Amino acid sequence: METWDAIRARRNVRSYLPDPVSDADLERIAEAGWRAPSAGNRQHWDFIIVTDPEQLRALSTVWRGAGHIAGAAAAIALVIPGYDDERSRLISHYDLGQATYAMMVAAADLGIGTGHSSVGDQELARDILGVPADHDVAYLLGVGYPADRPLRPVAKPNRRPIGEVIHRGRW
Repeated sequence: METWDAIRARRNVRSYLPDPVSDADLERIAEAGWRAPSAGNRQHWDFIIVTDPEQLRALSTVWRGAGHIAGAAAAIALVIPGYDDERSRLISHYDLGQATYAMMVAAADLGIGTGHSSVGDQELARDILGVPADHDVAYLLGVGYPADRPLRPVAKPNRRPIGEVIHRGRW
């Protein structure tokens, strides 16, 4: 798929086929996150690829919006250090947003769907994944083949009109 087509085909997938995603494809998706830009090239992130069904079910309970993780072929947990200062925390979350989107577009390029989730219960998430107490499991990314329909570029997405969003020079 061309980059522009992958961007237009990417959508949040919350229902997955039972088909596994190959290790090579999971590595490629995670590498896209690794290649994402980060402030000052700090790369204060770690990614944990999870494919064990019991772990996926357990991870689906760490946030009310994480239920789809239980049915995914895999999940990628995005982990950052815990921060005492708000600025460093915000910068790392911005960086994770870039890494997440890079992973989502790379997955779409492979015809693989993704659905993101936050994490509410840090202690449980750390326990499930073996993450040290001085780090946070910031987000989860469900990964799998869409159950409803394959990924294809969406001609008319359900978005605000582009003329209301893009401004030139001033608001």
